[in-house]
Amino acid sequence: MPHETLMADLDQRREAASAMGGERKLTQRREKGQLNAAERLAALVDEDSFFETGLLGRSNYSADEAARTPRDGKITGFGRIAGRDIGVVVNDFTVKGASTGSTNSKKMGYIRRTCTERGMPFVHIGESTGARLPDAMGSKGMGMLLGNDTTQFRRMRDTPWVAAALDTSFGSSAWLCCCSDFSVMRKGSIMSVSSPRLVSMAIGEKVDLEELGGWRIHAEMTGLIDQFVDTDEEAMAAIRQFLSYMPSHNGETPPEAAVSDGSGDDQDRILAVLPERRAQVYNMKKILEVIFDTGSLFEFKARFGKSAVVALARLDGKVVGVIANNPQVGGGALSAEACRKIIDFTVLCDSFNIPIVRFMDTPGFVVGTDAEKRGAPGHIMNFMNATCLTTVPQVTVICRKAYGRAYVAMGGGAHNDAMIAWPMAEISFMDPVFATNIVHNLSPGQEGFDDALAEIRKDLEVWDMAEIFSTQDVIKPQETRAYLIRMFDIQRQRRTGGIGQHLMRTWPTSY
Repeated sequence: MPHETLMADLDQRREAASAMGGERKLTQRREKGQLNAAERLAALVDEDSFFETGLLGRSNYSADEAARTPRDGKITGFGRIAGRDIGVVVNDFTVKGASTGSTNSKKMGYIRRTCTERGMPFVHIGESTGARLPDAMGSKGMGMLLGNDTTQFRRMRDTPWVAAALDTSFGSSAWLCCCSDFSVMRKGSIMSVSSPRLVSMAIGEKVDLEELGGWRIHAEMTGLIDQFVDTDEEAMAAIRQFLSYMPSHNGETPPEAAVSDGSGDDQDRILAVLPERRAQVYNMKKILEVIFDTGSLFEFKARFGKSAVVALARLDGKVVGVIANNPQVGGGALSAEACRKIIDFTVLCDSFNIPIVRFMDTPGFVVGTDAEKRGAPGHIMNFMNATCLTTVPQVTVICRKAYGRAYVAMGGGAHNDAMIAWPMAEISFMDPVFATNIVHNLSPGQEGFDDALAEIRKDLEVWDMAEIFSTQDVIKPQETRAYLIRMFDIQRQRRTGGIGQHLMRTWPTSY
């Protein structure tokens, strides 16, 4: 055939693929205020940076299906975010509900493997219905579709994985959120294993969308999603911001940034937040906002395990991971959910060479029958294991209470490269009120309780620990930022170029 005919044929095929599911479906999305796959991609990557691969991919089920499946329902390729390369998959719901087929599985696998082998973050923008029927039915369907890629869900944390759950996110969209390092969900979306229709048939009763996998379920109960936003554009912005803290792969350190204006100003504001009475609660987040670079605190799972705060932040332009107790919730006592959240975050930081600073103010772990039913002992031991396996530089700050086993899990003793305390810190095996009850069989309000409590409390203050050099220093709260900047500089891993041992690189992302 003449060259002109071949080139025209290619142009026609490209145009048909770029039309996605057709103008009618695209118009319906616009009328509902929904972005389509191409618009989401444009909001995610730098302008004119997308390099597509697999444009001409289509279903191989039949000729009729091929004609109805441009790009086989997934836009795949490579782009840049803030000038750095990423691999990206964006589901196109206008084509067969972005259902998973054998061709688009190969497209996704190619992007994912290239990211792993070449050291790029992998980003998946999900909105999908699950496996494509009838393609997946029968032995041929199963042989074509499932189990052919042993790396599909193998997380070795070679590079950061990021995922978004938008609108209806079933099947692969849910899987990727659950095994990514950062996942974001738009409010009003649904993320679950299967659609409400299928679940209703399976259990014989009608299933409510929100109860099946609404954002509040994942925000407050499952902890499977890290952040929640109101719009698709905000979801793409959250992904861009997360990646700004991350190295492209685990063989390099995170990128540095200019120190934002106002950072470090008026550190005395900490004292305005921190109560003078040790029994009075406060919001730890307000203290963290003072210590770290202005506007740099990027929190994970804010509504899950709320007695703990985990966040990426910048300290003098350098990325650090922040783990803190929050006395405003449950006095800072660590629930099973808080333990899970801290473990997940510890694994993220250690896997990608991000130093960790811990702010300790906790009376211990949550106890009781409900905690036991939630598997508290197992979560506590996982927490301890993660703390012991951490290989990046780590500094512990004892702010106020540091009691019992939680003191160790939060980086106390030798589980750090440096441990400092504020003058109001108190350290002991148990809350002094509980200890008074156990030792003297006295409760608050009983005669002799106050004297017995005073006797128990006299050895709680930090000075004895400082005298035996079990804490490196006692500093004023307003000196914390300057101390951390200098100590993390001292603790840089010069011999390895800042690269940790990644002992938790295979830790499960959801458990």
